[in-house]
Amino acid sequence: MNVTTPHIDSAKIAEVAQPVSDDGRGRETVFDVTDLAVSYSGNLALKNVTMDVRKNFVTAFIGPSGCGKSTFIRCFNRMNDLVPGATVDGKVLYHGRDLYASSVDAVEVRRRIGMVFQKPNPFPKSIYDNIAFGPKVLGMKKGLDERVEHALKRSALWDEVGNRLKDNALGLSGGQQQRLCIARAIAVEPDVILMDEPASALDPISTSRIEDLIHELKREYTIVIVTHNMQQAARVADMTAFFSVEVREDGSGRHGILVEYDQTTKIFTNPADKRTEDYVTGRFG
Repeated sequence: MNVTTPHIDSAKIAEVAQPVSDDGRGRETVFDVTDLAVSYSGNLALKNVTMDVRKNFVTAFIGPSGCGKSTFIRCFNRMNDLVPGATVDGKVLYHGRDLYASSVDAVEVRRRIGMVFQKPNPFPKSIYDNIAFGPKVLGMKKGLDERVEHALKRSALWDEVGNRLKDNALGLSGGQQQRLCIARAIAVEPDVILMDEPASALDPISTSRIEDLIHELKREYTIVIVTHNMQQAARVADMTAFFSVEVREDGSGRHGILVEYDQTTKIFTNPADKRTEDYVTGRFG
């Protein structure tokens, strides 16, 4: 889907951008990515990405459609393994361990690194069973009622659904369904929560609730979010990575590249790269 980027007032962005007291260098590194490239059936989609993600930060990926943001975020929990013809080159270290080593169990990776998708995708089951499903599959059956309650409270949903856990989750509103999906990810005790445009299909009130929830959750979790909404990135993210599209010299195709990665306030008010400035001010996108 092509998204036209509206003109963005940098001064207004600066007003909502969340300042951080440090650039993360004093924090534990959760992901350390070096020279990452992703191809689909031999066609390069993302080239030579090198960056790190720090603990208990919200890290946002922004950029025009087709620049590889979603491809990149799926590398963190090996979701690209499920795409026929996908190949991942380079290194993705998670707490110093190579996520793509042959000895690494992809199922365990996805337990530790949860994923929330653009469109809410609750199971056609009760609210309770949606949350309990993952823990049951993983053998985490002890204290299941308490686990469900904790997950719903952490996702700011308990007060709305705590007295109707047997109701079908598909009867919830879109915003409630998305918070349910966040609760479902929390229930298996992850270390990281990945969010691929989690509010793009929601109304403004539901979007605001998701953003408030992200602020709360970063106290316990490291969060990586893909968003087309630059003002949302400014509101929720501590660090922001700007991706763009590069056309190959022979004109045979296009692929995504990482242009700049820095504190969110710097990306939006004093970017180091002209391409970043052009994007955040709406000159292209």
